Amino acid sequence: MSIIISIYVSGRKFVSNHMSSLKMKKYTLILISVVFTLSISCKEEKKESPDSNQMDQVMAIHDEVMPKMGKIGSLVSQLRKKIDTDQGGIAEKKVMEDLQDANKSMMDWMQGFNKRFDYEEISNGKALTEEKKQWLDEEEEKVKIVAEKMNSSIAAAEALLSKN
Repeated sequence: MSIIISIYVSGRKFVSNHMSSLKMKKYTLILISVVFTLSISCKEEKKESPDSNQMDQVMAIHDEVMPKMGKIGSLVSQLRKKIDTDQGGIAEKKVMEDLQDANKSMMDWMQGFNKRFDYEEISNGKALTEEKKQWLDEEEEKVKIVAEKMNSSIAAAEALLSKN
């Protein structure tokens, strides 16, 4: 940016010594436009590291199953009602526990993930250290397991509730 400013100052001095006032104003306006354009084009672009693609995949898995947390809560409530009114038995208790375990797994995963990675790494593609690259591999496997737990426990609960 300092180079751009020095070019502007040098150009202005040259023009003021060699041109009329009207031409000077036009030249100054053009020079300001060029400086503005250069300053915008010189802004640092968001750099995506190779890890950002994997981070996006991990977050996509999370984003796919996270909205299902409400569904889990609703299913647990329905099963609890059945159990509390003696309409439910061992199967309902088991499925309810699986739902609660899936819910806890998601909460634990999110807490652990946020301890390992900061906002810049998660959202802005900040490059990861070698250790964090290994952590990301681990977290990807963990979130896949969490997603499977959530999906299978929801399916089991819906199947059980639809029978009754």
